Amino acid sequence: MRHKTASVSTAKPEKSSLELTEELIRVRAYQFYEERGCEDGHDFEDWLQAEAEIVGKKSAAAAEAEYTEGGSRAAIA
Repeated sequence: MRHKTASVSTAKPEKSSLELTEELIRVRAYQFYEERGCEDGHDFEDWLQAEAEIVGKKSAAAAEAEYTEGGSRAAIA
């Protein structure tokens, strides 16, 4: 006779999309800091520039997906 047992997952829950995006921005902003020779005082600028790059790439990919979906171009505001 077989007994049913509850399956308990021990795997860590995956990071949310927002957490992954924030991590990508953080890493890119730090790259800007390093490229500047680790000069302090530009953290906000670095963050905004990294955010524009990362979010801009995601938006461009989403727009491309909408463009190719169904063989017609979707309206992009």
